[in-house]
Amino acid sequence: MATLRQLEYLVTVVDTGSFTRAAELLHVSQPALSHQVRALERDAGGPLLERLPRGVRLTPMGRAMLPHARAALADAERARTAARRAAGLDGGEIQVAAVYSVTLGLLLPVLRIWHERHPRTRVRLLEFPHTDALTAAMAAGAADLAVGPAPGAWDGPVRELGHEEFVVALSAVPGASGGDPVPGRVRLADLADRPWVHYAPGNGLAEVVDRACAAAGFRPQAAVRTEQTAAAPLLAAAGLGPALVPESVLPPGFAGRVLRPQPPVRRLLAAYTRPDPDPLTAAFLGTLTETVPLAPADGA
Repeated sequence: MATLRQLEYLVTVVDTGSFTRAAELLHVSQPALSHQVRALERDAGGPLLERLPRGVRLTPMGRAMLPHARAALADAERARTAARRAAGLDGGEIQVAAVYSVTLGLLLPVLRIWHERHPRTRVRLLEFPHTDALTAAMAAGAADLAVGPAPGAWDGPVRELGHEEFVVALSAVPGASGGDPVPGRVRLADLADRPWVHYAPGNGLAEVVDRACAAAGFRPQAAVRTEQTAAAPLLAAAGLGPALVPESVLPPGFAGRVLRPQPPVRRLLAAYTRPDPDPLTAAFLGTLTETVPLAPADGA
């Protein structure tokens, strides 16, 4: 039967791309490392790694095993952390996963308050560009708690946090919005002929923009696409085009103009955990719920 040590050896060899570098990182001899990987391959029933002149490559069997090896190691680390928590020991760790925009705008005050209350508890933050990647990571056991768009289906507790408001960021140059029928607001359709600051396809906000513009009757043409959520309002302020951004990611002293879409554009955010979250995860969820400044989930 495969041991955690053998799985750790496999993952480290893959991550470093070399038996030599993996052995150095793990503080074991290379023959000992190779012996344990071969034992794992015998247990698996075939080769997991192809030894190349310069590095290694996963075989089909290795590619199938690798995500399960990572999940097993993550579960073992959480088991150790849970045992320390149950024993009342300091120095535990909570693993929090989030989409990029949530980290930038909503988690900062939560993490500050959490640190003030639990200064000896480590927080490991995992960030993902798309909600599908976030949910997949949670399903694979990569984190204790996830914060992002509400999942379509989840086998565990889901707590709705409220609606994330989106705004249109523009250059501060007069007339950049094309005129506002209602002060401080703009119809997305009025910006249909403008080139937009858009998001790269891998960023989940690209889908938010496309859906909002489709509802307004047009398909946005991208002047530029960015993978970085924080870059979108800055590019808009620089005059490259309007950008639809979560209001919470606007930097302090934002130099551009900010208008609210009419009708509003909102996204429901939620926090979710695996079944039966441990007390530390439940405590973090409580801090998150009381701190996140979002409109109620059933609000207009």
